[in-house]
Amino acid sequence: MAKIQPFKALRPHTDKAAQVAAPPYDVLNSAEAAETAKGNPYSFLHVTKAEIDLPGISDIHTAEVYEKAKTNLQALQENGVLLREEKPCYYIYELVMNGRHQTGLVAVSSVDDYEADIIKKHEFTRPEKEQDRINHIRTSGAQTGNVFLAYRDVETINQLVDAWKKKPALYTFTAEDGIEHKIWVVNEEPAIQEITTVFESQVPFTYIADGHHRAASAAKVRKSLEAGYHDNANYFLTTLFPAGQLHIMDYNRVVKDLNGHSEADFLRALYDHFEVERMPAAFSPTHLHEFGMYLGEQWFKLTAKEGSYSTDPIGILDVTILAEKILDPLLGIKDQRTDKRIDFVGGIRGLGELEKRVNSGEMKIAFSLHPVSIQQLFDIADSGNVMPPKSTWFEPKLRDGLLTHLIYA
Repeated sequence: MAKIQPFKALRPHTDKAAQVAAPPYDVLNSAEAAETAKGNPYSFLHVTKAEIDLPGISDIHTAEVYEKAKTNLQALQENGVLLREEKPCYYIYELVMNGRHQTGLVAVSSVDDYEADIIKKHEFTRPEKEQDRINHIRTSGAQTGNVFLAYRDVETINQLVDAWKKKPALYTFTAEDGIEHKIWVVNEEPAIQEITTVFESQVPFTYIADGHHRAASAAKVRKSLEAGYHDNANYFLTTLFPAGQLHIMDYNRVVKDLNGHSEADFLRALYDHFEVERMPAAFSPTHLHEFGMYLGEQWFKLTAKEGSYSTDPIGILDVTILAEKILDPLLGIKDQRTDKRIDFVGGIRGLGELEKRVNSGEMKIAFSLHPVSIQQLFDIADSGNVMPPKSTWFEPKLRDGLLTHLIYA
């Protein structure tokens, strides 16, 4: 059964929460992070993307960057911007996007559960991204990135959370993207004990929805610290959401070239497995097994032909069909985790971002996909399989900096 614990969060002073809260480190590049944090010395991007304070640095993965993150985190504490909770607590985190409410429980989850597959995965990780977070955690002494976990709805937990939300919130603010954030602190011992007990008795498994690299890095940090690690390293920062409240968006692909094919030859090759239709405007798939494709300033609708794909839990996924019928055989992309010719674009950026990257000449072709469902995610994780990388994009995103877990303190 799932084991969670309350923790003593490092969190902003009440009147600084909106200034501290920052988008997750992995949804912004360095230039975007610098622009977002411009004029805001309290932005947590100074911790999670510390290269923004080292102008001209050519390698954002050097020891200098991680040391700067540590220094910036310490400065936020010394200046009273961040404070440490006096006792272990749980936290309730509600996000409101376009009128849709999503509420999770912030806790620390067990590294042992992660290694025993009680916390289930659905993606492989990329070694270089793992190493980045390992270095960041070890140097800063903090898990600054939240791992987004899902679990099958438990009515008792929903009732406990709803009851606590009737109390005054610790933080309430609307971010620049229009998403509202609210956090409550669960600091009464009977409530803390009840939450811990209900999870351990009624939640057999949790599932990583977003944050595979953060979770893997936390586990490897503990292992690397060996006998000298602090007990806090046995746990990692998570927010747990009931599945019924989650929304998955499309996660799209852009590719640098056609692997030696001409546009005409590439289009002809698609007819082996797809119905191909020219579209008058940008196309976002509305059904499974439909794909949008942008090539030569023209959008196409691709529909996978019946019988051209497997019906097992992995084979039926659109990300698998794209990989097995186009990316691998036609574009020569064997491993999406390591091939530098492919990149991934979250659905929140819209189809205009796909057009922009192709029209600029940076990329040659783009694909829009239909979102994976939460049930597909559960089915695949339960079967012990993994999806192709970057299969799911969850919105809204949790903000970094509101609740941080210190592993050495």
